[in-house]
Amino acid sequence: MKDIIVDEFQATVQDSLIRHRSILDIMTKLSESNSRINRAVAKAVTNHGCIKINAQKQQIPDDASLDNITEFLSYQIEGKLCDNCREVLEEEIGNNLYYLAALCNALDLNLFDIILEQKEKIETLGKFSML
Repeated sequence: MKDIIVDEFQATVQDSLIRHRSILDIMTKLSESNSRINRAVAKAVTNHGCIKINAQKQQIPDDASLDNITEFLSYQIEGKLCDNCREVLEEEIGNNLYYLAALCNALDLNLFDIILEQKEKIETLGKFSML
């Protein structure tokens, strides 16, 4: 069922993409949407103040193992997104997914297959997958 949703999404993007059909347009719109996500997170901190970033060096004990390392790591975010910031971020992430699907269409790639392959790689390699 989930594969149908992703495939339908990708097909819908294919049918709706007219204005930015060039691969260069798609690439730059995808890049722009990444920037807009970053900007929306920054605005949640600086304008709304609903979240705070408390970035510092992650403190990991020397005897920590990969099995328990997540106990010592955090996203370094305090607070929760307000409804407005959540709505903006959901829209920006949706736009990003739209242009990601458009890129897949332009290059004849199947987004669901990519997601599935990545999931299987993560499951196989576990915590070693993104070191």
